[in-house]
Amino acid sequence: MTTRAGFIALIGEPNAGKSTLTNRMVGAKVSIVTHKVQTTRARIRGVALEGDSQLIFVDTPGLFQPKRRLDRAMVAAAWGGAADADVIVLLIEAHRGVTEGVKRILDGLAELPQGRKIALAINKIDRVEVPTLLDLTKDLNDRFAFAKTFMISAEKGRGVDDLRHWLADELPEGPWLYPEDQIADLPMRMIAAEMTREKLTLRLHQELPYQLTVETENWEERPDGSARIDQVIYVARDGHKGIILGRKGETIKAISKASREELSEFLGRKVHLFLQVKVRSNWLEEAERYSEMGLDFTDGNA
Repeated sequence: MTTRAGFIALIGEPNAGKSTLTNRMVGAKVSIVTHKVQTTRARIRGVALEGDSQLIFVDTPGLFQPKRRLDRAMVAAAWGGAADADVIVLLIEAHRGVTEGVKRILDGLAELPQGRKIALAINKIDRVEVPTLLDLTKDLNDRFAFAKTFMISAEKGRGVDDLRHWLADELPEGPWLYPEDQIADLPMRMIAAEMTREKLTLRLHQELPYQLTVETENWEERPDGSARIDQVIYVARDGHKGIILGRKGETIKAISKASREELSEFLGRKVHLFLQVKVRSNWLEEAERYSEMGLDFTDGNA
């Protein structure tokens, strides 16, 4: 039996559906998915099996025009994930077409070293008519020589099996890199922090979600099989702390409940979750915070 294994980078603009596709491929929730853009910060690897192939998905942050240190570190992480991958899949939103951001990504792809397969996946195909889809496919393939084009709906699963089968055949021959039952290479502490950050992002509005980060400070295995998880939510200003706590602590209680329930389901056992909110006005400039997010602090330099 010939086995295959390799890394697949999913790249695209923010909100193109990269996290949704990762979770669909893996069959479990390993990447934060919200209606807000720029929610994925670190390169989250989800591991899926297809026949004799092990597919390791690198779900990169969305590619956009960076303005802050955190933005620059996220964009550097995205391109780093693409450069290290065996196969790259560019996700394009069907209804948005060839935006200025997509043009910049195509330019970036042209600068990558030769030798790896780059596929195009046009996502959210249910949002446009077939003629529009065909015109977009031709336009994109005229701009870049993609190895293969797929039309998919990551949310509904349409076309995803075809993409997964193709990817499985394109990976290099070699032994599997992870145990058969492993679905992600992130430490559980980081996955737990991402789940809580997702609940914060869904609950809160405007710029606040991008001004906070969550860290798992303590993880205690209890004799009864349950786990106690202590997490800290870092915010930049006192006013942000009040927003997260909410009136009489209602907001933080709702966030804690939602995160605890999802963590319990994910881990298959009872979870005791305790959240604290701390103000650190300069956390966006602290190297330690970037390490916790899986980002390189120096990549944020101008």
